[in-house]
Amino acid sequence: MKKIAFFDTKPYDKKGFDDLKEQNDFNIKYIEYRLNPDTAYMAKGCDAVCAFVNDVISKETIDILSELGIKIIALRCAGYNNVDFEAALNKVHVVTVPAYSPHAVAEHAMALLLAVNRKLHRATHRTRDFNFSLNGLTGFDLFGKTIGVIGTGKIGQIFIEICKGFGMNVLAYDPYPAKIDVQYVGLDELFSKSDIISLHCPLTKDTYHIINEESIGKMKDNVYLINTSRGALIDSEALLKNLKSGKIGGAALDVYEEESEVFFEDFSNEIIRDDTLAMLISLPNVIITSHQAFLTEEALNEIAKVTIENLNEYFNSQPLKNEICYRCNKANCEKKANGRCF
Repeated sequence: MKKIAFFDTKPYDKKGFDDLKEQNDFNIKYIEYRLNPDTAYMAKGCDAVCAFVNDVISKETIDILSELGIKIIALRCAGYNNVDFEAALNKVHVVTVPAYSPHAVAEHAMALLLAVNRKLHRATHRTRDFNFSLNGLTGFDLFGKTIGVIGTGKIGQIFIEICKGFGMNVLAYDPYPAKIDVQYVGLDELFSKSDIISLHCPLTKDTYHIINEESIGKMKDNVYLINTSRGALIDSEALLKNLKSGKIGGAALDVYEEESEVFFEDFSNEIIRDDTLAMLISLPNVIITSHQAFLTEEALNEIAKVTIENLNEYFNSQPLKNEICYRCNKANCEKKANGRCF
């Protein structure tokens, strides 16, 4: 029986994995702490590590795991910008869950747009205090509005179809356009013509702070921004500044560029020391959820299923179809080593 060190465990993680672990001959050691250089030693005696999006999989972490005999890290998420792939190459295989429920994320993006536009967060707070005034709760029709979608992978494509269902005009940008029925434009045109902009792209060196002071300056006044992808796609300081000036009419975020220090944990009895995050949360035209777009029963079950499949492939010496490596990121890894990156 193979033993898996499962880091950053939350209650909702366990059900899907508990349902599968015994029939796949796995013993899972659930660990509440995040994986980082200080906690990596807790994987001692294990055969593999299962990690999440905000775990710190740095060179130091990888070196410690390698010394412990760990040869595979199974990410139970699609994103992997928290992994030092150059350090991992030839030491630790890294596998991901490339798609668990794109519908979950796309639907959450639309939920955020509807909520911030129609002021549902403020309306709910009012009625809890038996305040039934409608003053200050005016929104706008989505029908006929132009929405710019940056990134047209699986999630972006589903979100586009949802937007079409609302009768919206859709503009899209992606350096690698998909063969779908949508009007692709350049970034500058998307910025200048969109009433709403929604981000559905990965975080890379090219997309880091794709929303910044310069790009915001090209946008319409009163533009709305939606982000369910990666926090660092948006320069948080520029976002806050332009929300306060009124250039940006509203923002709905499921991610934040410094989220690793706060998201997924309970700080309700503490003072948040991130002044930018605290200020964003305090604004009436901002909604922030804590990276929960993926959180549906269907997505959790798929994450567990694919993660277990990835581990079975490794331990059964099969090709690793969901492996990512440093050379993959440079588009020249052909997985010639028995279907593996090395």
